[in-house]
Amino acid sequence: MIALIDYGAGNVRSVHKALAAVGAEVQVTQEASVVLAAEKVVLPGVGAFGDCMLSLARLGLIAAIRAVVARGTPFLGICVGMQVLFDEGTEMGRHAGLGLLPGRVVKFDIDPALKVPHTGWNQVVPVTATPLLADLPDGAWAYFNHGYYCQARPEHTLAVADYGGTFPCVVGRDNVYGLQFHPEKSQHVGLHILRNFVES
Repeated sequence: MIALIDYGAGNVRSVHKALAAVGAEVQVTQEASVVLAAEKVVLPGVGAFGDCMLSLARLGLIAAIRAVVARGTPFLGICVGMQVLFDEGTEMGRHAGLGLLPGRVVKFDIDPALKVPHTGWNQVVPVTATPLLADLPDGAWAYFNHGYYCQARPEHTLAVADYGGTFPCVVGRDNVYGLQFHPEKSQHVGLHILRNFVES
């Protein structure tokens, strides 16, 4: 069973449908007990870093997330759900993240001439072999919508995209993974990645 965390601002319905489409048994939840009992956990995201962390804290889910990650449960964060995996976010102030991956989340400043947020289709370029991206077609495109990006360590960067310069768009360490783009909006590429997460 995959626990899909609903903290009140995530793109939960679309992610649920996408996971179900690749054969997952999904339970949408705000309950720590469900997260702790799950075989895998997904944290979707729409909105701001700080708001996400406040909602997770209000629901008593931060300790549960850290507990399942510590015991090896596969965990996938999507968009803001990926960003809060890191130590700190700088959107509308400084906010502590879950601290599951080292690094900060900062506003796009790679090229001042580019429009922020980065919205639309972009190529995902794998840089490290990982089951999450197994058999991903060359030149795969995914849908992005974000104004901030993660400054992940090279060893945790599984794929990059380019928006005035490269930035990590898929990250991972051990059983923790993050996707900056929205797989639920990325058609066959997004479903392929979600299937890899469900089946691996």
